This record gives sequence, C-alpha cells and structure tokens, in this order.
Amino acid sequence: YMRALLFRLNWDELLHRQLQQVRLVFMPIVNPGGMWAHKRANPRGVDLMRNAPQRAESRVPFLAGGQTLSPQLPWYCGRPGAPMETESAALLQVVREQLASHPFSLALDCHSGYGFADSIWFPYAKTRRLMAHLPEMFALKTMLEQSHPHHDYSFEPQSNQYLLHGDLWDHAYEQTPAGHVFLPMTLELGSWLWIRKNPRQIFSRHGIFNPIKAHRIKRVLRRHADLLDFLTRAAYAAPGWLPFGEQRSQLLRLATAHWRPRRVP
Repeated sequence: YMRALLFRLNWDELLHRQLQQVRLVFMPIVNPGGMWAHKRANPRGVDLMRNAPQRAESRVPFLAGGQTLSPQLPWYCGRPGAPMETESAALLQVVREQLASHPFSLALDCHSGYGFADSIWFPYAKTRRLMAHLPEMFALKTMLEQSHPHHDYSFEPQSNQYLLHGDLWDHAYEQTPAGHVFLPMTLELGSWLWIRKNPRQIFSRHGIFNPIKAHRIKRVLRRHADLLDFLTRAAYAAPGWLPFGEQRSQLLRLATAHWRPRRVP
C-alpha cells in the first residue's frame, strides 16, 4: 500500500490534496530480529505485543495470554518490572510523537495468526470493560459497513475473543492526552484458513502464522487495500463524522448494546 501511494504521487492530484490535510505514518516492521529468525518473539525471546507493563484483570488463556515463566516458552511478556523492550519502546514513541499528540489519529497494526476469518480488534485486551471512545469506534464501524457492505471483517473489542497481559495498544491508548481521540486497531489475519488449505505448512515455523504459497500472499496483500484506503479517507474527513453531544450519547447506547461485554474462555 505504501509503495502504491508513492507511485500515485506521480499522477494523483486528489492524493496530493488529501496529504495536505492528513499525515500517514508507516512502520513496515517493528520486530526485524524476530522476522529474520522466523520467530514471533524478538531476539531476547520477548513477545512484543505482550510486553507492556499492565496485567489483565481476569483469567487469560494459558501461555497465549502472556506468561512470565521463561523466554524459552512462547508469548513471553518479559521479566516483571523490567523496562520494555527496545522495539516496543520505539513503537510507543512513534505513537506518542506522531499520532496521539494530534487531536485525532488512528492506527492499524497488521498481524497474522488467529482464527478462520479476518478481524479488526480494538482495546481493550486486558479487561472486558469497554473503551472510552466506543461511540467513535462504532461510528467508524458503521461507515465501513456502509462504504464496503460486503466486507468480511469481524469488528469488535479484542476482549470479546480473549484477554491478555501486556497489550501494547491498550498501553498506548491509555497514554493518550486528555481531549485527544486516538483509535488503535489491529487487523488480525485469519491464518488458520491458510493452514486448512495447506496443512503441511503447520510444520513450518513461518507457515503457522503466514501464507506460504505465492498466490495466497498476493491475495492477502490485495484484499486489504480497500480497508487502508477507507481509514485514510476517514482520517481526512474526521471533523465531519466524529460524534458530539446527543449524537454521541445515542451512539454510546447503540455501541454498548452491540459490543456488550461477554464471558470469554
């Protein structure tokens, strides 16, 4: 998507106008050492997405919800009380300086590795309580459904699936300055579908969480371009759709009923 935008700058006048009002910040990779080693964790064995200091308020899935037993086991949060990993701190610095410092911002973190369908998750992961900016997130979800009525995304709080310790986006969201609207989301790609279609890749360290065959890689890269474009346009048009007053109160009631916290394993 970033490469396509750069090429479009050669001819797309509308894109030039859009970029006069909206800033796009890309971090193509946060864990280069882990990617080089074909591991989920960084070279120190820490799962960066479970590396923030907060703990879940209720029971989490064994190991997968984050553990502090050993870096030799998966989903290691890091040593309790230790500073966050360099990679985690770098991501949070970018969020703090480039995104959350502005009156409105949103983030999309692209992940692979859970479920048979693609999901868009947002805070919280540590608790079943609903986030403060639930009306804004519900407005965004509604616009996505109206703009792309045939999309296949499940759009919900991560806690509707499972809780976990140390979620970076929970931490980033709670560090947002008062009065600012920061909407962090994770695009969780349904990698189990790739394994079902190609069972042999489960024996590959890389294949557990990623497509292997070339045509599936192209399909993944292609199918989410509309979502990225939608979010860019939503950021550009934020003054026109962010809810206030009675509209926000009404959206809060609708969103609470739609995403009412439920019991999770």
